[in-house]
Amino acid sequence: MATLDSKVPQGPIKDKWTDYKNHIDLVNPANKRHIDVIVVGTGLAGGSAAATLAELGYNVKAFAYQDSPRRAHSIAAQGGINAAKNYQGDGDSTYRLFYDTVKGGDYRSREANVYRLAEVSANIIDQCVAQGVPFARDYGGLLDNRSFGGVLVSRTFYAKGQTGQQLLLGAYSAMNRQIARGKIEMFNRHEMLDVVIVDGKARGIIARNLITGEIERHSAHAVVVGSGGYGNVYFLSTNAMGSNATAAWKIHKKGAFFANPCFTQIHPTCIPRSGDYQSKLTLMSESLRNDGRIWVPKHKEDVMAIREGRKKPTDLSEDQRDYYLERRYPAFGNLVPRDVASRAAKERCDAGYGVNATGEAVYLDFAAAIERYGKEQAKIHNILNPTKEKITQLGEAIVEAKYGNLFQMYEKIVDQNPYKTPMMIYPAVHYTMGGVWVDYNLMTTIPGCYCIGEANFSDHGANRLGASALMQGLADGYFVLPYTIGDYLADDIRTGKIPTNTKEFDEAEKEVTDRINFFVNNKGSKSVDYFHKKLGKVMWDKAGMSRNATGLKEAMAEIKAIREEFWKEVSVPGKANEMNPELEKAGRVADFLELGELFAKDALMREESCGGHFREESAEESGPQKGEAKRDDKNFAFVAAWEYKGEPANAVLHKEELEFKDIELKQRSYK
Repeated sequence: MATLDSKVPQGPIKDKWTDYKNHIDLVNPANKRHIDVIVVGTGLAGGSAAATLAELGYNVKAFAYQDSPRRAHSIAAQGGINAAKNYQGDGDSTYRLFYDTVKGGDYRSREANVYRLAEVSANIIDQCVAQGVPFARDYGGLLDNRSFGGVLVSRTFYAKGQTGQQLLLGAYSAMNRQIARGKIEMFNRHEMLDVVIVDGKARGIIARNLITGEIERHSAHAVVVGSGGYGNVYFLSTNAMGSNATAAWKIHKKGAFFANPCFTQIHPTCIPRSGDYQSKLTLMSESLRNDGRIWVPKHKEDVMAIREGRKKPTDLSEDQRDYYLERRYPAFGNLVPRDVASRAAKERCDAGYGVNATGEAVYLDFAAAIERYGKEQAKIHNILNPTKEKITQLGEAIVEAKYGNLFQMYEKIVDQNPYKTPMMIYPAVHYTMGGVWVDYNLMTTIPGCYCIGEANFSDHGANRLGASALMQGLADGYFVLPYTIGDYLADDIRTGKIPTNTKEFDEAEKEVTDRINFFVNNKGSKSVDYFHKKLGKVMWDKAGMSRNATGLKEAMAEIKAIREEFWKEVSVPGKANEMNPELEKAGRVADFLELGELFAKDALMREESCGGHFREESAEESGPQKGEAKRDDKNFAFVAAWEYKGEPANAVLHKEELEFKDIELKQRSYK
C-alpha cells in the first residue's frame, strides 16, 4: 500500500493557498505550447478546465461521450451556486462558507481544500458574469441570492431553475473560443476506456469512438479526469442515464486510490417513483425548500383517505398536518441539510404516513408562500382589501418567476398543477461525495493523473450542501487545477511529444479490445439492464439511506453473485465496429458491479453514522442504539486500492488531522 501524502501546505489555513501559489513551479507561456493535456469529461469541471488550460497556452484534447459538451449532466443542476460575496449583508464571509461546508459534510472534508474553495468562490461568480451567465438580479441591480439547506445566510446565486445549464453554456462558450483557435481538439462521442501509464506516469488514454467503434490511442503529458459521479450504481437516480463511473474506475484499477465510496447523497426533493418500469428519477431543485413547506397528515385515516382518493391534501386543515421538519428542527425548518431531510422523509413514510399509492411520498406545499407573496404584492401595488383570488393570482406570479420551469416540469411528469395542489416528493440518489482520492494539487496517486469535480472526493465530506457541486466543479476547473498542474508539468518542457507506438499503449489497447470482443461474442441469455436493475435493487435495499452490518454483508455476497452471473450470461447485441449503445452500457455496468462491492465494503468498515452514511445497528452488532452516531477520534477518509488485474487490496483508514480544533468532531446540530 502506497503512503498517502495530501501535500497540504503548512501555515494558517487562510494563508495556505496564497503562499502555495507564490512558491509553486510555473511553465512559461512559450513552453506551454509544447505540452499536451487530455481532459476527460466536459461538464462544468472538465469544460472549465479545458477552456482555461487552453487559454493559458497548453494543447488540450477534450473528450465527451455526449454529442456535445452542452449535453453534460451539469446542465441538469437547477438551484444555484454558492459564493461568499455577502451581497445580502446577512453576515456571510469566506470563513462562514468554509465552516458551513465542513460542518455540512460532518467534518469529513479535507479542510484546506474547502477553505480554498470558499476563497475562490467569489471569483467564480465574476468569471461567469463576464461570460454572460444571466444570474437573477434584485431590484437594485445586484445579483440576487437565495438560501439552501444547512446554512443561515443567503449565498446561492441562481438563474431561475436553470443554473447548471447557464453555467455550462458559459464554460462551453469559453471552450468554443479555444476550439476555434485550435488550442482544444474536441472529441465528441468518445469514451475513455483505459489510462496508459509509462514509467509510472499517466501519459495517455485509450478511447473508443462511439460512432464508428474504432479504438484510438491518445497521448499527453498529463491526464485530467472530470467525468462526474457514480450515482447510477443504484440504477434509479437523478443522474442522466449515460452518467457512469468508467473513467474514474479505470484509473482506480491502474493505481489511483478511491476514497469514501459509500458517501452517497440521497436528495430529499425528487419526484417519487411510480412503478418498476422507470429508468431514472427526476430532481426537483432544493431551492423549492425556500418557499415550500414539507408535511404529511397527522392521522393515518387521512393518509388512507388521500391514497384511496377520498380526500385531497387541500382538504386537510393546518392542525391536521404534521410539518415535521419545522417541528423537529425549528432553527433550520425546511432548510435542514439534505441527509437530515431525506432520512426524516423516509422515517415518516416507513411509519405509514406516505401519501401516494406506493407509500413513498411526502408533500411540498407552496400555499403559504403564494399567500405571503400575494399579500406583499398587493401592498406594493396599493391594492386595498384584495380578494383571496387576487392574492392567489399575485402570489402565483411571484412563485412562477422564481420556480416556473420546475413547476412546469413537475406538471408534465405527474399531471398535477403544483400551484393548486402540493407537490409530492421523495428522496432519491443524487450526488456522490466519495470518489477518486486526490491530494491538494488535485493529483491522484498516479503521477500526472488528476481528478476534478464530482469525480474526486475532497471537498464535501460525508454530505454535500446544496449548490456546492457547481461551486466545486468551476473552482477546480477555472481557478485551482490551472495553477497546480503547472507545478507538475514544469518538468516536462523538454520531454517532447509522447509516442503512442509503445508497448504500454499496445498492452492497454489489447486489454480494451479483448474486453469488447468478449461482450459481443458472449451470446448470453440476459440483457445488460437486467443486471443493472438487480444491482440497483441490492444497493438501494441494503446500502441506501440506512445501512447495517447484516445487510451490507448480504449485499457484498449478492453483488459478487450478480457479477459472476453477468460475466457468464450477459448478452450484447450488435457488433464492436459500429455504434452500439448496449456495448457501451455493458462496459459501464461491469464497472458498477465492481464499484458496488467496494461501496458496500466501505460502508461495512465504517462503524459510525455521518452525513450520507447512516449506520443502523443490526442484531449481530453491539454498541450505540439505532441511529446514534459512532464516531472515530479523528477526521478520516476511507481509501482503497485495486490491484492491477486482481481483487481489491486491503483497505486502509487514512487519518488527517483537523486543523480547526474548535470544531473538531462536534455533533452537527440543526435544532
